[in-house]
Amino acid sequence: MNWYFAVLSKYAQFQGRSRRKEFWFFTLINAFISMVCSFADTTLQLPVLVEGYGVLAALYAAFAFIPTVAVTVRRLHDQDRTGWWALIMLIPIVGILVLLYFMLQDSTVGNNRFGSNPKQNNSTTFSV
Repeated sequence: MNWYFAVLSKYAQFQGRSRRKEFWFFTLINAFISMVCSFADTTLQLPVLVEGYGVLAALYAAFAFIPTVAVTVRRLHDQDRTGWWALIMLIPIVGILVLLYFMLQDSTVGNNRFGSNPKQNNSTTFSV
């Protein structure tokens, strides 16, 4: 959960770098919370706001949108890529696969134009 809260503490921070661990733990916990919200929507028979999204799921998706984009941009920065590469996911199928490949790649070694390597300074982890 620490990685999830670390991303939320940098809610709209698009500068800097995020390591794989931070990105994937946030993504995993984000997916779990989304599923719980969807399950709660279905179980409580809450109204559907957007096709396939009940009230809770839609509110959570709106809340998590900016941190998700921010951590994706910082993850791309970790590989010395500009955040604009995130737009590649707009290309059906191929774009998502390319972005997934980028998210699975390791960091660039040492400092790059976006900052120092987050693996070398472990200031990202904190306790809640």
